[in-house]
Amino acid sequence: MTGELKEIWRFPIKAHGREALTKVSLTAGQALPYDRQWAVAHEASKADGSKWVPCSQFSRAAKAPGLQAISAKLDEASERMTLSHPDLADLEFDPNTEGQELIDWAGHFVPENRPQSVAVIRSATVAFTDSHFPSVTIGNMSSHRAVSQRAGQDLSIHRWRCNLWLDGLAPWEEFDWIGKEIQIGDAVFHVEEPTTRCLATHANPETGKRDVDVLATLDHWGHQDFTVMTKVVRGGDIQPGDKVEVL
Repeated sequence: MTGELKEIWRFPIKAHGREALTKVSLTAGQALPYDRQWAVAHEASKADGSKWVPCSQFSRAAKAPGLQAISAKLDEASERMTLSHPDLADLEFDPNTEGQELIDWAGHFVPENRPQSVAVIRSATVAFTDSHFPSVTIGNMSSHRAVSQRAGQDLSIHRWRCNLWLDGLAPWEEFDWIGKEIQIGDAVFHVEEPTTRCLATHANPETGKRDVDVLATLDHWGHQDFTVMTKVVRGGDIQPGDKVEVL
């Protein structure tokens, strides 16, 4: 089937906001520009930005579901950011120098029995993606619709925190691409592995409240995977409307 790129999303501060893009220039071996460039370390974390560390080192929606409802807008020239949440006034700040403002704004979403947020960390090496390599996650809207149908309700695609959304494919076709290369626009991606999901998917991105057992829904297919992690092997421009080709 013929696939097409429908939407592009990045997450400048890991687990603290999503941002739609209309076009992006990709570089081989890198994540989307400014995707997971920053993250919020908690009091038990050893993260200092000098190297990649797993997501357990950061405050995230799997433990603090209220974070799932944050949206973001980054001014790349100044690196100032505006975050929005349905329960809070907007926050405009510089994540490089004003990280405490973010912690004061969103830290209360972290339950008292969990390590508390203490610092906004910028990566000096690779993006703070959920993979140990700088990945771009690719999702299939047909697979998403299959999960929504199984769950018995219309789920938001933002539960998956995915970078690139494709449509026009068969459900779960993306898993057949593992080990292969695909081209979208001018860029080429090597499809590495499926993304195993966590409790973050249970939180509604509009409210930040857990309302659907998405992991149990995925069990119907014998796994808890959704989206695939890819490496950019040839950089280039991509934008919605670009066709998808398996090479």
